[in-house]
Amino acid sequence: MESVMPVAHTWQHSRAAQFTARWDPSGTLITVDGELDAANADQLAAYVANAIARSRRVILDLRGLKFIGTAGFSALHRINVVCSGAQADWAMAPSPVVARLLRICDPDGTLPVTTPAAEPLLGPRDQEPESLLQLVAQPR
Repeated sequence: MESVMPVAHTWQHSRAAQFTARWDPSGTLITVDGELDAANADQLAAYVANAIARSRRVILDLRGLKFIGTAGFSALHRINVVCSGAQADWAMAPSPVVARLLRICDPDGTLPVTTPAAEPLLGPRDQEPESLLQLVAQPR
């Protein structure tokens, strides 16, 4: 009798973030999707610093972030310092996970936050539908 081994499925989670920029006469919109942590937070700070060379107004669209670690929070503070030094205006539109981190780590609201209603550069985002649990009755 031959033994059949079950096939194991390995789910690989990418801890990467994707940054995209769109330049507009009114400023630069940088969209960040994915996960922001120690592996890529410095890259975001450098990306924003490069954008400031082209534009004195930057909006970070973080609504696509599904995770942000403390290194991401530190990068947001560095962005704040760089923008202040360059006399550039900036603000971020947070995702729910970013808003939670800001409530905990920036309770005084020192980092600038904006909303799609207040910022013309922010358009609607395609939101992924939330997973729904489907119950299926088993035959008896």
